[in-house]
Amino acid sequence: MAIGGRLMLGVVIYGLLISLADGEIHRAKTSSHKSGGRGSRDIDVAILADDMFGSEGLDTWIYAILASILVGLSGIFPLLVIPIEAGPALKHGASANRLKLLLSFAVGGLLGDVFLHLLPEAWEHLDKEGHNHDGHMKVGLWVLGGIISFLVIEKIFAKEGEFDHIGDEDETESDSSLKEPKNTNSTDSLRQRETKDNSKKTETTDKSSNNPPVSQPIKVSGYLNLLANVIDNFTHGLAIGGSFVVSNKVGAITTFAILLHEVPHEVGDFAILLRSGFDRWKAAKAQVLTSSGVLVGTLTALTAESAQAAGERTAWILPFTSGGFIYIALVTVVPDLLEEKHGRESVKQVICLCAGICSMALVSLIH
Repeated sequence: MAIGGRLMLGVVIYGLLISLADGEIHRAKTSSHKSGGRGSRDIDVAILADDMFGSEGLDTWIYAILASILVGLSGIFPLLVIPIEAGPALKHGASANRLKLLLSFAVGGLLGDVFLHLLPEAWEHLDKEGHNHDGHMKVGLWVLGGIISFLVIEKIFAKEGEFDHIGDEDETESDSSLKEPKNTNSTDSLRQRETKDNSKKTETTDKSSNNPPVSQPIKVSGYLNLLANVIDNFTHGLAIGGSFVVSNKVGAITTFAILLHEVPHEVGDFAILLRSGFDRWKAAKAQVLTSSGVLVGTLTALTAESAQAAGERTAWILPFTSGGFIYIALVTVVPDLLEEKHGRESVKQVICLCAGICSMALVSLIH
């Protein structure tokens, strides 16, 4: 798995470098036709190589890649901090209550990220470019596109039986109402029912003792959350790479701001993955794998002609990711929170949801 990831990363880097080199050679050819000599093309290529791999350019690459790795490692933070068990223990008792509190924090973090960070940044980009009402409508369409895309993906890839628990509860209630014994004076029929029930219980206990424990299946919502994180991390990588191109100081400040944003975000993502069936270590490894989006975004910004051009080509990513986060928060997680029957726990969940929103608001103010 690690070898395949390195190979894929190498192919991506090689393709980016080839596309950049082709563009520079094309521009060098046009300038050489104007000047009438080959020496100008060699000079342009030499200047390009010096800008990218000279002493200052190499430092920029090193610092930007190290910053992207640091942001990616923030996915391990919840594993070290959150004292919660995974597996069937999450469905009952204190662990279930703690998970619901974390899920409430995750909902607040996702909604705060959408409405206080991602969408305002998309609108600010449009205002800088001088777009009219049509540009703002496109942002709304991309948000709707993200919601519908995640809905379609979950419909297509939902595993068989993932939503069967809803129908099973209705069936068990109807079966229990049908199987209630009628008021009869026949004691023999009651004894026969008791013997049949006892035999069924012994059969089920024998089967459960002979069969090994089945691992908990992973829900599609967990993979949807990982997909949204990869896209979101790509935008963070663009910001890191573009800021280090400006200066190392601006890059360091941007990296610190992204880390402040990512830590509460990763806590919520960790809770969503646990709810989807991941265990602690699988969730941590999945979070680290999604950090590849940061590295790809950083390399894209470093190899682009300018950070502004890269931002313009990927402007649709912010509203599309916003739609995905809205779907995950309101469709995937909130229904679990609505099942809470205890008033005290419900108040705690609302407080945690507000805490998630406040954390994103604080990060936006600092940023």
